Amino acid sequence: MAPKRRRGAGAFPKAVESPAPNPPNPDALYAALDLGTNSCRMLIAQPKGSGFHVVDSFSKSVQLGAGLERTGRLSRSSMARTVQALRICQQKLKRNKVRHMRLVATEACRRARNARDFIRQVKRDTGLTLEIIQPEEEARLAVISCAPLVSTRTEQLMVVDIGGGSTELVWIDISSVPRRDRPAAIMRLHAGFHPAESPFPAAKVVDWISVPLGVATLRDQFNDVEDDAARFALMSWFFEENLLDFAPYKDEQTREGFQIVGTSGTVTTVAASHLGLKRYDRTKVDGLRMTSDQIDKVIRGYLELGPQGRRRDPRIGEDRHALIMSGSAILQALLRCWPTDRLSVADRGLREGLLYAQMSADGVLEDGPF
Repeated sequence: MAPKRRRGAGAFPKAVESPAPNPPNPDALYAALDLGTNSCRMLIAQPKGSGFHVVDSFSKSVQLGAGLERTGRLSRSSMARTVQALRICQQKLKRNKVRHMRLVATEACRRARNARDFIRQVKRDTGLTLEIIQPEEEARLAVISCAPLVSTRTEQLMVVDIGGGSTELVWIDISSVPRRDRPAAIMRLHAGFHPAESPFPAAKVVDWISVPLGVATLRDQFNDVEDDAARFALMSWFFEENLLDFAPYKDEQTREGFQIVGTSGTVTTVAASHLGLKRYDRTKVDGLRMTSDQIDKVIRGYLELGPQGRRRDPRIGEDRHALIMSGSAILQALLRCWPTDRLSVADRGLREGLLYAQMSADGVLEDGPF
């Protein structure tokens, strides 16, 4: 005997509609755009507690600095690629009705002879006003973006931002700051590396440097060296030579209480390789701590793979394989100078620093732990 059909069994299920989320108030939105030598990246976010919630984002490799090392100028094709990416950013800003924003350009535009012409072209074609920032501000913004990753046990901190065209290093002494206040003291550096007198315990910037060598510019300088291992060694030693004017380099540092925070595609890629990730996962990478030995093992693995193997390695990715060895050469030079068991990986950088600085200046971030 066939089972009876339940009454209404053939009917379509009634749709359950959840209310659409309320769009954020445009007055509460902040945008930060970072146009570097290799990439164009943007975040749109709203304040949330002592941090922020990302509403929209954009990231694309535009290779603005391609050929800059040779000619001293931005090429027409590079500028055209970049303007196309900036049009997408402009559409996102318009769609979200963003009113608070900082749109900055870094090393490629600092160095190019035709940078001002390019800035005018961007304004004409997209309506966006790009601001070329100086190395000190770029370094400062990278530092405050990493404040949430600073350990309360850290007394000496070095923040390293490996970019496409330059690398910023900042050495900070926070030994006189009470432990629980150390991340907040770093955040207050948004006002400057040498801020005016403050009632709060201050982080002391011992020294900082902007080396005009990043993953793209360092690679371009040694493109004519055919042997993979020889090219890597030359890049690493050449970068170290450019650190000689950095004051803490002259003094032997103890590992105890010392932390390096690395922010760049190089550092996050090395971390993803260490974890064996086939698909990148920011939640597993951001804040990860690695030892010098673990990083060295990953870099040796890259060298063993060779150019073809690195191109096929899913942990490195198509956008990164051509730049990973120059970035690794920079990272290895840093770890030769300052061996550490506490390198923290930061999947954050200039954009996050721009957002924190704007929100802090406007007083819309809550006090408290990050």
